[in-house]
Amino acid sequence: MANAPSPGDAPHTPVLLRPLLKAVAPVSGVWVDGTFGAGGYARGLLESGADRVIGIDRDPSVFALAAPWAGAYGDRLTLAEGTFSDLDDIAGGPVDGVVLDLGVSSMQLDQAERGFSFQKDGPLDMRMADTGPTAADLVNSATEAEIADILYHYGEERASRRIARAIVAARPFARTLELVAVIERCLPRPKPGQSHPATRSFQALRIAVNDEFGQLVKGLEAAERALRPGGKLAVVSFHSLEDRIVKRFFQQRSGGEGQGSRYAPAREARAPAFTLLTRRAIGPDDEELAANPRARSALLRVGIRTDIPAEPADRTALGLPKPALMGL
Repeated sequence: MANAPSPGDAPHTPVLLRPLLKAVAPVSGVWVDGTFGAGGYARGLLESGADRVIGIDRDPSVFALAAPWAGAYGDRLTLAEGTFSDLDDIAGGPVDGVVLDLGVSSMQLDQAERGFSFQKDGPLDMRMADTGPTAADLVNSATEAEIADILYHYGEERASRRIARAIVAARPFARTLELVAVIERCLPRPKPGQSHPATRSFQALRIAVNDEFGQLVKGLEAAERALRPGGKLAVVSFHSLEDRIVKRFFQQRSGGEGQGSRYAPAREARAPAFTLLTRRAIGPDDEELAANPRARSALLRVGIRTDIPAEPADRTALGLPKPALMGL
């Protein structure tokens, strides 16, 4: 086997890598990195003892970026284009661990032509793959009410109706900064330290375009199906909407979802499909925050698979946002 490249050769260090590897130790067997990106988690797993890692990404461009180093791992690293909602089919058999790093990567944000950034001009695209409707298609064709719902439920944007009204009045849009200018006119100038006015709207549109919440639920279910007893599922989220879904999934599938209303019919207790590593999410430490401010909102949750057969999650209990255009 060729010598593996040193960790210092990696394109970037992913958020919460050290606490993740510590939480899932000892690392062995076959792992799925369901959001391969720049390959940081996959490399960390391989360097920590995984026999093999299957790296999955819906963005085909990431595999070309991995070409300079991926071959050094030989057949220990397999790359597959696809979505993590199909990770059990892609893996083709039971696995010992699954890692999911949710949301958009800094690598994608840095590429103006992808349309994710509200700070760089580019086509209003936002697709993680290169198929399906773009963000421009969405804002140019959806009704004002649909746009307002997306901005409010997917981005928690309080001024969603005002922004939606302005979008409909100003469309069509083709470029990111065209849309940013309209959003900025709807909101007060941010104070020092506050986020950009377009942050929540761009998050919401990206989530809608890529059906991120639908993919997340299906991906969690696929991980449950793929993991052998004792296998570990580690999920890193970056905002409260993602983390709420992950948290409630683990609660639901670990038997810790509570009793519900005393007026509601009693629910039959489920045998747990996961045991939780910790009750609280794991966040970044001071060292990581100093090195990577992007980590400030990151949260890690880890569950360990039992031998209970997999079953679909109860979607009504997951706290899913409501808008139309979701593929659930």
